[in-house]
Amino acid sequence: MIDNLATGVGGFTSNTFLVQGDRTVLIDTGNGFDLVDAVSSHTDELDTVVLTHTHPDHIGNLASITDAFDVDVWGFDSSVSGVDRELADEATITIGDHEYTVLHTPGHKDDHVCLYGADPGILFAGDLVFENGGFGRTDLEEGDRNLLIESINRVLDAVSEDLGQLHVGHGPSVTTDPYETITLAYRAARM
Repeated sequence: MIDNLATGVGGFTSNTFLVQGDRTVLIDTGNGFDLVDAVSSHTDELDTVVLTHTHPDHIGNLASITDAFDVDVWGFDSSVSGVDRELADEATITIGDHEYTVLHTPGHKDDHVCLYGADPGILFAGDLVFENGGFGRTDLEEGDRNLLIESINRVLDAVSEDLGQLHVGHGPSVTTDPYETITLAYRAARM
C-alpha cells in the first residue's frame, strides 16, 4: 500500500510516500507539516526513511521523524547531515513488499536517486520527472540540464514500457501510461 501523506498540504513541501508491507518505508519527509501525526495515523512503526535527494522541501520534517520513530535514513550521499546509510547506485532495497533498484539520477541535485521496482512496476522519481512531461529544475545549485537529460534517458532504459505507477516529488502520481510521461519529459528537457 502506498499513501502520499502530503496530499492536501499547502506550502513549500514535497510529496511524502508511506509504503507499507514487509518493510514500512517513508520516501522523503516533506517540509512544514505534522508528518509524525500523519505517519502515526497509518502505522505505529516505521522501518526506515529513504530520500530521493536532500533539497529542503524533501527533508524539512526529517528530524521530527527520526526523533519520533528512531529510524535510519538512507540516501545517496552519506556525508550529508541526517543521512545514516548510503544508497549506492544499482543497489537494491526492500520497500514495502518488493525489491527496488536504486538509480543515481543527478541533474536536479547531485545526490538525486530514483527507486525502481520491476516486479510491482513502480518508479519513485523524486524531482527527476513530473506529470505531463515536466522535469526537475536545473537552475539551482548542483543543477545541470545535460546531466538531467542523461538521467531521464537512463531511467527510460532501465524501466519497463509497461511501468504501472510513477510517483513523483511534486504533483499527482501518474498511473496512465507513466512510461510515456517519462518519454515526454525527456523530449521537453532536450528542447
